[in-house]
Amino acid sequence: MSGTVLLVEDDGAIATVITAALEDEGFAIERCSSVAARDARLAARGFDVMLTDVMLEDGDGLVTLDAVRTHAPEMPVIVLSAQNTLDTAVRASDSDAFEYFPKPFDLDELVQAVRQACGNRPRVSELPSEAEGDGMPLVGRSPAMQGVYRMITRVLRNDLTVLITGESGTGKELVAEAIHQLGSRRTGPFVAVNTAAIPADLIESELFGHEKGAFTGAIAQAIGKFEQANGGTLFLDEIGDMPADAQTRLLRALQSGRIRRVGGRQEIAVDVRIIAATNRDLEPMIAAEAFREDLFYRLNVVPIELPPLRDRREDIDVLSQHFLIQAAEDGLPRRQLAPDAIEALEKRNWRGNVRELRNVVYRLALMAREDLIDASNLSDIVGEEPSPGSDSTEQDGFGAALDQWLAIESPAPGSLYHKALAAFEKPLIEHALGETGGNQLRAAQLLGINRNTLRKRIGELSIEPDRFSRAL
Repeated sequence: MSGTVLLVEDDGAIATVITAALEDEGFAIERCSSVAARDARLAARGFDVMLTDVMLEDGDGLVTLDAVRTHAPEMPVIVLSAQNTLDTAVRASDSDAFEYFPKPFDLDELVQAVRQACGNRPRVSELPSEAEGDGMPLVGRSPAMQGVYRMITRVLRNDLTVLITGESGTGKELVAEAIHQLGSRRTGPFVAVNTAAIPADLIESELFGHEKGAFTGAIAQAIGKFEQANGGTLFLDEIGDMPADAQTRLLRALQSGRIRRVGGRQEIAVDVRIIAATNRDLEPMIAAEAFREDLFYRLNVVPIELPPLRDRREDIDVLSQHFLIQAAEDGLPRRQLAPDAIEALEKRNWRGNVRELRNVVYRLALMAREDLIDASNLSDIVGEEPSPGSDSTEQDGFGAALDQWLAIESPAPGSLYHKALAAFEKPLIEHALGETGGNQLRAAQLLGINRNTLRKRIGELSIEPDRFSRAL
């Protein structure tokens, strides 16, 4: 397959790479780098597909797409962007873009998208034009999050069931809210229910409601979550913890689009989009007969997997700044993070993922003594917990051996060990402090030992760390 492609890209290196890849596939490429040049080319001739960057030298490639539609209303448009936010992905979707690729992108995937675009018409958006997505709580520009954003934009115009997986604290409910708020059902209710927090004997009543007298304590009719979410979205969190009996009734409701209240005889039609989430691996549970296989396939129509924070450490900076702004809006002091504090945050383990990071940032905003929080302040407030893979935990052989030696409280005076320590420990620590300008956190990382251990040895060896302080 071949065709003509208009490439609108002001980065010469990227344009050259794309041009070479598409020409190898037989496409004819015309290049330009501005909105004005783009419109002149489109007025002069037609193209099978256009690839455009968002931020061009004389305007926004998305904002000005109306002019493109004037010249070529049927031409598929593929959007490329370094502004890798959910807002950009949604703007691309709202503009009827055929596809959206955040930079850096997979060149083979881009070529495949151009092939498909040359044989297809652009998809038509059903979203009202005012859905801008501003202020959405999902934050991050890492490649892992770009995949999440692209999946979100693919399910906005349909009611397909979505299963969101990921560890606790990765933001599964935020993804569900984004799909609802940006999709065609956003004028309807968004109802969230944590199935793990409801007692097993009450979960069916919570989901489907009950009639008066259906069981002891049912003194009045109750409307369940399905009916509450009618016309909107029902978010079933921790679906992997749902009891077997409730799984059966849920499956029946999904298949039929009808529910029956506990103790009721009448079936009630409900129009609900289902988004489910779990932090558990459901497939082993299916093998152990702890989760229904047919329910899994009913829920797993569109899977979205959220990455743990340790797999998107490049987002920690922007996430931290985002949470500092939120903290200030919530009435806490306005703070800033110094570069060494950001570096220290990036090296932590984050078992609680984004939720834990948010709590840590709020704690820093509350307890810091200075408006600018550096690594030392951070360590004093939240302690040290370097992550696996960071310099301070993945030590080389020398650092590990030294850490073990320093962990011994009372070396025997006169022993070979004691003499060895006396020979190199103090000069080594002083050298590390000198290399890092007196920064004890970085010195500890350089030595491959814990910072508290370093502080203890500095005191015991009568080292004066202040004399090593300097502007690095």
